[in-house]
Amino acid sequence: MNIHAPSPETDPTREDAAKALAVLRRWAGEASLAEIERLDPAVMRLVLGPANSYPDLSREFPEALLVDEAYRATLPDLQNGPASLIRGAAARIQHVGISNFRLPIRFRTRDSGEMLLETSVTGTVSLEADKKGINMSRIMRSFYKRAEEAFSIEVIEAVLDSYKADLDSFDARIQMRLSFPMQMQSLRSGLSGWQYYDIALEVAEQDGVRQKIVHLDYVYSSTCPCSLELSEHARRERGQLATPHSQRSVARISVVLDDDAGVLWFEDLIELCRLAVPTETQVMVKREDEQAFAELNAANPIFVEDAARCFAERLLAEPRIGDFRVVASHQESLHSHDAVSVLTEGSTFAQPSLEPRLFGSLIHGG
Repeated sequence: MNIHAPSPETDPTREDAAKALAVLRRWAGEASLAEIERLDPAVMRLVLGPANSYPDLSREFPEALLVDEAYRATLPDLQNGPASLIRGAAARIQHVGISNFRLPIRFRTRDSGEMLLETSVTGTVSLEADKKGINMSRIMRSFYKRAEEAFSIEVIEAVLDSYKADLDSFDARIQMRLSFPMQMQSLRSGLSGWQYYDIALEVAEQDGVRQKIVHLDYVYSSTCPCSLELSEHARRERGQLATPHSQRSVARISVVLDDDAGVLWFEDLIELCRLAVPTETQVMVKREDEQAFAELNAANPIFVEDAARCFAERLLAEPRIGDFRVVASHQESLHSHDAVSVLTEGSTFAQPSLEPRLFGSLIHGG
């Protein structure tokens, strides 16, 4: 007769597990939390239940903690994780980075001076389809490395090269927005005041081609030529006093800089706009200046189509400018809508679609 001894490999039953758990709980009832933790952290939750198993964490900020390379190496870095962590489509991203990172930057001026101006920075790079993300703080650190330098196109290009290399990207872009002050003389009284111009300076590299672009918002008054003639008709034919309608208007001038033709200063572009459309809004005004401004508007009535072409005429004649775009908005006082126009030269700004809020962004509030 064959006798089979019980096999020690027999799977435990639920009853066996219940007995083992009871033993474990009796032991845990006498043991310290540290002893339970040393046995197995999972035991704490198993024997004490979820409510009592949360570790006793310190609530004091560890001011004395020193971060060395060994500790830093233990920190999780999800953005540099494997492609398996990517969520959504494994697609290339054209722009990823930071927007409205602000810092004071010293800009060079045409008269060899410098101005310290608050600047809003947008910095982006391309991200290949097999990469999870980027360390965005590197973009900011690239700027702070050169924070003491007076910024020029060359310095901005160096910053672009720096964070493009740090982030191992093919394409990159920097845009710096600022409010640039220039003193403006009144028309007749001899007073002067500061006029502020919204300017954006952009350096972009795509597929190995680098472009330098300046955007300027130029604010002017536009008197409607039709309304001017109708007002004169009422005066002449019926002795009726009438005034033509005019309105604050804005042109956003975007130009690609030609590296080989010399420096185009902010002041140069502003003066070019003044030559194209001389009815720039005023800063300091006395009665004689207000009268002069009325005369200046009457001498330069302008439709929005005229404005775009007048700016284009001056831009085409400037050898330091390559491709350009003019976006003009006459914010009508007669109508409850605006009159707008867009004129482009070259391929850089040519596009069949317009940003939904493009013209709305041209409204300059107080």
